[in-house]
This record gives sequence, structure tokens and C-alpha cells, in this order.
Amino acid sequence: MAMLVIAGIIAGVVAARKRRDALLQLAVRLGLEFHPENDYDLPHQFRFLNKLRQGQNRYAFNRLAGYYRGHPIRVFDFHYETRSSDSKGNSQTHHHYFSFFMLLLPREFPEVTIAREGLLSKLAQALGYDDIDFESAEFSRKFCVRSKDKRFAYDVCNPRMIEYLLANPDLTLEIEGPILALAFPSRLKPERIEPNLQRLVTVRELLPAYLFNSP
Repeated sequence: MAMLVIAGIIAGVVAARKRRDALLQLAVRLGLEFHPENDYDLPHQFRFLNKLRQGQNRYAFNRLAGYYRGHPIRVFDFHYETRSSDSKGNSQTHHHYFSFFMLLLPREFPEVTIAREGLLSKLAQALGYDDIDFESAEFSRKFCVRSKDKRFAYDVCNPRMIEYLLANPDLTLEIEGPILALAFPSRLKPERIEPNLQRLVTVRELLPAYLFNSP
């Protein structure tokens, strides 16, 4: 058993090193900065984003930062912990990891979240947390959209955006303050980073230009 544990630790270290090397190569190719060390301040700085205030012991690592297709971006692996107890009262720590993409917008906006409909969103609706419906019945059926500012939600979910999200149903999107963010449920393979940077920029370009006009 001890040998299996040691082998598992070694395999984890080797996989982490390969991931860092691949992300470094990607950063060099795209002209981005790369910082592999843990950053505990970033979750605090962007704690207004839902995905970055989950659990405890939150930190970002393997951080890419710079400009992509003219837009300031950040991409990173994210870690947080949750705890549970078994039937004997023993506490267990669970480690969670996912990939997170951020694009800095030129002005601040109210919060809107867009995610696939699922069991949790349906439960939230049953408890009174209604999502916003749209003329597209297919979009309303497949996606849960929430915002205190319905007008802004309708601006974001314009016909072109709805068409794009229906074609990319795995995207989980949040806009709040000056940040447009995409979250994924696990760490993406390094070769999936740039394609999702492209999708992040596409979502930005689908936001109506009038949203960025001075009020």
C-alpha cells in the first residue's frame, strides 16, 4: 500500500511538471507572462466573482497574463477546499481544481451569470430563485440566466449571443464589474487553453457596442 501511495505522489509530481512546461511553452508562443506559483491574493481581489469565492484555501496557480487579440486577459488553474464528515464523524478534506478565464472590460457592469440548466439550477428555481426567460424557447430551456438587471441580461443575451451559446453549450459565463469570465468544471488540458481564449474573445465581441458607450 505504501508503495502505491508513493507511486501516486510521484506520478502527480511528474504530471504537474509536464503541465507547467506545456503552459510555459504556450505562454512564450502567445507572448504572455507565465507564473506557476500559488497566488492567494487573486481570489481576494476578484472575490465578487461567484466561482472564486467557493470553499477555503483558495488560490490561483499556473497563471497566464497579458494581451490576446488586443484584449487584456488572465487564465489560471484554481484550487479550493471543502470539508465533510463521514458516518463516524471523521472530517475529510476535498480538493477541487478548475480552469478560469478572465477578460478585462473597459467599463463596469452589473452581474449576470449564464450556465447550462441542471439539477441545482432547477432546485434554486423551486426555492424562488427564478432565472430569466427569453424569446428563444430552446435557449430558455437549456440555459439558466440570472441577473438583478434584466435589461442588461437581455442586452447580453442578444440573438447572436444566444446562437453562439447554443452552439457552445459547455460554456459557463459570468460578467460582473469590469470582468468577463469563463469557468470550466476541471483543469483543461494545455492544448485546450488557446481555443478557449478564442471563445472568450468571441463572447466579448458578441457584446453590443452600445454597452461600452459612455452613459
